Formats: sequence, C-alpha cells, structure tokens
Amino acid sequence: MTQFSDDDDDHNAFRQALEAAGVRKLKTNRADVGRPRKTPPDAAARRKAATQAPTAARSRLSDGGVEAVTPHQRLEFAIPDLPARTFAKLKRGQTGWAGGLDLHGYTVDEARLELETFIDDAIANRLRCVLVVHGKARGARGSGVDYPVIKSHVNAWLRHWSHVMAFCSASEIDGGTGAVYVLLRTRDLDDR
Repeated sequence: MTQFSDDDDDHNAFRQALEAAGVRKLKTNRADVGRPRKTPPDAAARRKAATQAPTAARSRLSDGGVEAVTPHQRLEFAIPDLPARTFAKLKRGQTGWAGGLDLHGYTVDEARLELETFIDDAIANRLRCVLVVHGKARGARGSGVDYPVIKSHVNAWLRHWSHVMAFCSASEIDGGTGAVYVLLRTRDLDDR
C-alpha cells in the first residue's frame, strides 16, 4: 500500500474532492461484524425457571413414545383442516420463513428447552413460518443409539404443539432432511 505525504498535490486534491462529495473519514478501521443475539428478558427468565423445575415439569412437550427416524427420512405433518395448497407450498419451500433455530450440539433436554422458547417467541412475534435445523447425526458413539436423536425428538415434539399447523423437511438450500419448515398458527394467541 502506498503512503502519501500531506504535501502531495494529487493526494490533497483527491482528499478535497472526497470531502466536497460528502465522504467523511472513518473514526475506526474495524468492520461491524454484527451484534450478539439479544435474548428477550422473558426468555431468559423462562430458561432459568425451567432449569430449576423438576425434570417432569420442565416442558409441555413429552419425551415418551419418540419414534426413531432415519437420517435421510423426510418429515411431514399437517393438521387435518390445513388447506392442501398451503401444505404443498410449504413442502416446495415456497413459504418464506422469518426466523431460524439451529439445534446442533444440544442435548435432548437443552434442545427441547431451546425449541420451546423459540416457538413461544415466534408465536409472540406473529411469525408465520420458521426454520428449525435439527441435524441428522446419529446418537453418540457407545450410547447404543443408532438414529438421529434430536431429529426424532423434534419430529415428535412438533406434532404435539398446539400452535404448530404443519411442518416438513426443508428444501436442500435450507438444510434438506436436516431441517424442517414449521408453519405456526399466529391467530388466537389467548387459547394457549
């Protein structure tokens, strides 16, 4: 990079032209790489209360009867009165999603709590469609589990959530069989 001295005529003319055009010198030379995710105050309180509650009372979602799914199995669910056209649009990836959650690296209990908080926040913010990335990794080595644990649990949990109208595996660009689009009921929030 060439350094210019202040007495260099071309450099001064260039600097003056920029100033005349309204260009101002940056105060810092660091890029803003984004802000850390702000957790809503009520979400933090729910998380704290959930970790202090007995395990059986921690969630509205049940761990009982979780059916194992395969890593590449496509997931699909829709409530009976959902219009076929709406579900077909969701399955084709034509329903825009407004928020996402990545559950990679979470234990089953942590994933359940994160999912529950995320869905509650999405409903409160009236988000119609969200993306949940569950992954498709099999259970830990030596655990005796040979199926995608988080994926299987997400499949079971979402079926029992009263404000989930439908979900299906995402298109390849959004994670394929390692993620699901979730269509939420955003009306009648007081019925929860």
